[in-house]
Amino acid sequence: MTIRVGVIGASFARAAYLPALRTIEDVEVVAIASVRLISAQSAADQFDIPHVYDDWRRMLGEREFDLVCIATPTVFHAPMTLAALNVGAHVLCEKPMAMNQDESAAMLEAAEAAGLLHIIGHELRFNPNRRKIKSLIDSGAIGEVRYLNIHNVGPTWGDQTWRRAGDWLLREDMGGGRLGASGSHMIDLLRFWLGDIGALSGLVATMAPDRFDRDTGESWRATADDHFSFTAEMRNGALCTVTVSFSGRQGSGSYALISGAEGTIILADSDEKLLVASAGEDFQDMSLRDPNADRPGIGTGIWNVSFVALMEELTATIREKRQLAWGATFADGHQCQIALDAIRQSSRERRWVSL
Repeated sequence: MTIRVGVIGASFARAAYLPALRTIEDVEVVAIASVRLISAQSAADQFDIPHVYDDWRRMLGEREFDLVCIATPTVFHAPMTLAALNVGAHVLCEKPMAMNQDESAAMLEAAEAAGLLHIIGHELRFNPNRRKIKSLIDSGAIGEVRYLNIHNVGPTWGDQTWRRAGDWLLREDMGGGRLGASGSHMIDLLRFWLGDIGALSGLVATMAPDRFDRDTGESWRATADDHFSFTAEMRNGALCTVTVSFSGRQGSGSYALISGAEGTIILADSDEKLLVASAGEDFQDMSLRDPNADRPGIGTGIWNVSFVALMEELTATIREKRQLAWGATFADGHQCQIALDAIRQSSRERRWVSL
C-alpha cells in the first residue's frame, strides 16, 4: 500500500516532515501547499513533489490523500484539520493543536466521528531519552515522583530584529508565542511522564514587545508572549514548575530535573545527557542516542530527528489499520489545550485554575 501524503506549510515541514517521510518506503508526497508559492515550489523541487499549491483548499479538493500533514501558524490548524478530515484523510497536526479548547474539542470530535487517525506533532514522545525517563518513572526506579522542574532560558526572541514585521510567531492573534511553541511540548511531557494535571497557576508575559523589521528596520510591536512560567499540581500529587524565557540577550540552556522518593533524573537539552541516581549514590550516565540521527538527509537536533520515528509509527499505523502504539493523539492535544487555556486564565486572573 502506497500512502499518499499532502503537506500544508513549507517551513518546519521542509525541515522535519519531508526528510522523515523520504526515509519510509511506499510513501508518496503527492502535493504541498504554502501561502507563499515560492516556498512550496522550493520544497517541491528539493523533495520531488509533483504538485504545488498556494491554496490549501484547492489542494484538498483536487488531490486524493491518505494523510494530510499540517505545519502552519496555529490559527489555521482547526479549519485545515476539519477540511482534511472531511475529505477522508488521516491528520498530523502541529502543536499547539488549536487557538483554544473549543477548537481542539471540535477537531477531536470530528476525527473520532470520521474514524480517522489523528496525531499531534509532539515528537519528543519518540525521543529515546524521554521515553527512557517514562520507563524509569513507570518502573519505580526513582520511587514516587515528588517534584519536577523544567528550566529553559534562551536569547532568540531578545533580538529586536529577529523577525520581519508582523511575523506570526510574535502575534497573539495568529497563535504565536512561547507558551504555544514550547509550553505545549512541556505540558505534553508532564502528562506523558506523570499523568493528568489537576490544577495550574501561571504567568504569561510579553517582556520585549518593541520590534524592528530585520530587513527594513520598520518598527512594530509584538503581541505574543516571550516569557511564561507555571506551577502544575499533578493528579498523582507531584508538583511541577516550568519556566521559559526568551526575552533576554544570553541564554542558560534547558534542563529537566525529576526528584523522586528514591532517586533523581536530570536531562540537559544542550548535550542530551541523561543522568540518573538512586538515593545515596552517584549519578550514572544512561543517555541514549537516537539511531535515526545517523540517517542521511535528516537535520540535526532532536526536533528533526525525533520526527523520523513519529512518521514511521504513523505510516505503519495507517498501513496496518491499527491504533497508535506511541504518540500524542488529538485527545492528548485537547488536554494540552485545556492546560494552555488554564495557564492564560491564571495569568489574567492571578489565581489557581483547576482542570
